[in-house]
Amino acid sequence: MSGFLYALLPVIAIVALGHILSVRKWIPTDSWRAIERLSYVVLFPALILRTLANAPFEEAPWGLAAALILAQFALGGVGWLARFLPNMPGPAVGSVIQSNVRWNTMIGLSIGSLLFGEEGLALVTIAAAVMIPTANILSVYALIAHADAPHGPKPNPFVALFKNPIVIACIGGLALAGASITLPRLLDDSLRILGDAALALGLLSAGAGVDLSALRRAGPRTLSWSLVRLLGLPAFAVGFCILLGVTGTPLVIALICAATPTATSSYILAKELGGDAALSANLIAVETVLAMITLPTLYLLLTL
Repeated sequence: MSGFLYALLPVIAIVALGHILSVRKWIPTDSWRAIERLSYVVLFPALILRTLANAPFEEAPWGLAAALILAQFALGGVGWLARFLPNMPGPAVGSVIQSNVRWNTMIGLSIGSLLFGEEGLALVTIAAAVMIPTANILSVYALIAHADAPHGPKPNPFVALFKNPIVIACIGGLALAGASITLPRLLDDSLRILGDAALALGLLSAGAGVDLSALRRAGPRTLSWSLVRLLGLPAFAVGFCILLGVTGTPLVIALICAATPTATSSYILAKELGGDAALSANLIAVETVLAMITLPTLYLLLTL
C-alpha cells in the first residue's frame, strides 16, 4: 500500500496544482483549452505511439485487454438499464452510459508508470489501445441513440473513431510493434520528450477542470451514478481478469485503469451529440473528487 500511495500522492499533488492555477486565474481559461488541445492532438498520441511501438507484445497479457473490454460492455449495459428508471430522459441515459465506459487515461498512465515503471507504462498503454476505441464506439452510439435533438447531422461513429488522434496513435504503434520496426533514435527520443510532457500537462489540465463545489450541488442521481462507475467498472474488470486467469501486475493495472474517474472529454462529446451536458460535467467533477478515496481503497482491498 505504501508503494501505491507513493505513486498516487504526486498525481494528487499535480492535479491540485492545476486546480490552484485555474482557480487563482494564474493561467487563463482559454489557455487551459489550448493546453488540453495540445495534449490531445500531439503529446498524448506521441506517448501512446512510442510506448506501443516499444512494448514487448510477445509477452503481453491479452487476457487483460479482453477483461477490460468486457468490463466496459458490462457497465455500459448497466447504464442502459437507466432508461427504465423514473426521471431519466434519453440524453441523461446517454451521458450515464458514456460516463460508465470512459476512463481518465492520464491518471492511469501516471499511476501505472510511477508504481511499476516501464512495465506499468506498457501495460496501461495496452489497456488504452483497447479501451479507448471501445469507449468511443459505445459512447457515440449511446449519445446518438438517446439524444432528443443532436446538434447537426448524426456523425458516423466509425469515421469519427478513425479521425481520433489517440486511436490513430494506437493503430500506428501496434503496426510498428507487429512489424518489429525499431524507431530511429532521433524519433524515439523526440517522442519520449513529448510523452513526458503529456503526463504533466494532462494532470494539470485534469486539476484545472475539477469543480469541488460540484459535490455540494450534486443530487442523488449524480452521486449514485458516480459511485456505480467508480465501483462497478473495477469490480467487473477484476472479476473478468480472475475468470481469464490474469494475475499479478496485470491484474493490478486492470484495477487502476478501471478505477480512474471518467474522461474529461465526456462533457464535450455530450454537448456535441445531444447528451445531457450538465449531467456529464457533474459526473466528471464528482468522480474526479471521489476517486481520490475509492481508488486507493480498492487497491488496498485487492492487495491485502
